[in-house]
Amino acid sequence: MTTQEIANRLVAMCRSGQTEEAKEELFAQDIISIEPREGILAKETRGMDGIRKKAELFISMVEGFYGDTISDPIVAGDYFSLSWTSDLQMKGEPRQTNSELCVYKAKDGKIVSEQFFY
Repeated sequence: MTTQEIANRLVAMCRSGQTEEAKEELFAQDIISIEPREGILAKETRGMDGIRKKAELFISMVEGFYGDTISDPIVAGDYFSLSWTSDLQMKGEPRQTNSELCVYKAKDGKIVSEQFFY
C-alpha cells in the first residue's frame, strides 16, 4: 500500500469505530508511539504489545465516550497527518473535548511511527 492508501484506510477504519482493528492491520510490529509528555501514558511506547497495553490503559480511564471527528489525511512523502477531536468523559472528571494532531510515518506498507500533539 502507498502512504495515501494507508492513510485513507486508517481514517476509514477509525471513523467506523474500528480503531483497534486498524492498529492490528496497519501498524508494524516494531512501531514507535510518542506522546507530547510523560504522564499516565508513557512518553514513548515501542512495539505492538506496548501499543495494545497503552490502548487498554487509556480505555480503562474513560467513563463515557460521545463521539469523535477525524479529518481527512494530509500526505507528504512517507508521512501523513490528521486532526482528531474526541468528546469524552474521563473517570472522575467532567465531560470534555480533546483535540490532537496525529502524525504518522509509513514504510514498506505499514505505519512505523505515530506522534501526537495536544
